[in-house]
Amino acid sequence: MTPLLRITGMICCFILGLSACKKDDCPTVTPNGKRMVLIGNSFFRPYAENLDVVAADAGYTEHNSTIVNRGGENGWPSSFWNDSTAQESLTIKAALDAGSVELFAMTSGGDATDPIAGHKAWINYALENNPDIEIGIALPPVDFPASWDSTAQSYGYTNIHDFYPAVVNHWHTSIVDSLRVEFPGLNVFSIPTGWAAIDLAQMQQEDLLDDDIDLFGPKPTSIFTDDQRTPGPNCH
Repeated sequence: MTPLLRITGMICCFILGLSACKKDDCPTVTPNGKRMVLIGNSFFRPYAENLDVVAADAGYTEHNSTIVNRGGENGWPSSFWNDSTAQESLTIKAALDAGSVELFAMTSGGDATDPIAGHKAWINYALENNPDIEIGIALPPVDFPASWDSTAQSYGYTNIHDFYPAVVNHWHTSIVDSLRVEFPGLNVFSIPTGWAAIDLAQMQQEDLLDDDIDLFGPKPTSIFTDDQRTPGPNCH
């Protein structure tokens, strides 16, 4: 298995909520996929779209997901919610109205004045027909990978590996922890997809990837497809 597939598998197993126990410890646990609604922008889209592929390859025959994406800030939960008559918003509502959704994952982005307003609105809506739902919040990488280390140093850190945990902590405190306060008893967790980008970029720079992959360039052969941080198909 290539490093790319190993990292993809780790992320997908985390999102799917697979049991970490040994086979002998939990013989009756047979997870067979989850019913999901996944909404966001281009920084979350590659991971969401490939969950179905990885789940099928792993034999999870009952896995199913509804994926809705829009670019940039338009993919924030608040944007989807505020565009109540847009087809994307109606698609999300229809999937949640059908019930039996086990995981609802969204991006962390939100309005500066009330960063969790959109998340709260969607969670309240989802709970109406999905009382046992779990909420995942995707945490993207830092902007502009070519300048990651200099950005980290501007904040007093040595490099991106030292800096990104602080970024995750910021998002976790401002979004995840705030939602846990708003919805006590609801399982709200973070999905730090940025680590995949950081680890793959480091492996590419150290020539540790089995595949011939560039840091920037066309989708089929690159980790990032633009300078900002949009992930290509090799970054999931």
